[in-house]
Amino acid sequence: MVEVCVGIGFRTSASSADIVSAVRAALESANVEAPVTLICLGTLDRKANEPAVVGAAAVLGVPVLGFDTGDLAGVVVPHPSGVVHAHTGSPSIAEAAAVLSAGCGPLIIPKRSANGVVVAAARKVS
Repeated sequence: MVEVCVGIGFRTSASSADIVSAVRAALESANVEAPVTLICLGTLDRKANEPAVVGAAAVLGVPVLGFDTGDLAGVVVPHPSGVVHAHTGSPSIAEAAAVLSAGCGPLIIPKRSANGVVVAAARKVS
C-alpha cells in the first residue's frame, strides 16, 4: 500500500464536490504499483477551515493540514507559479502542501487543475 497526501489549492468558487472530484481523479492517475491510500489533505493555513475543504475532508475521511506561506515557499517544486506567488506569497500551494503533508515525501502526482481546484500528491515518508 502506498500512503499519499494530497495538496490542494482552490478558488473561492470551488465546492466540496469539486475538491473531492479533483482528488479522486488525481489518485486514480497515480502511476504506482501498489494500492493508493489517501491519508490527508494539505493546503494554505488560511484556507484550511473553509467549508469546501472541511466538507471534502469529511467525505474523504481524512484530516486537513494547513501550512503558512513561509513554509510553503521554502519547498522547491517542479511547477512554481508567479500568479500563485503574487496572490499568496508562495510560488506553490498544491505541490508544496503535498510534500510538507507527506513529511517531505516525493511528489508522485505533479499539480493538475480542474474546476478551480489544483491538486498534487506526495508519497508519505515512513
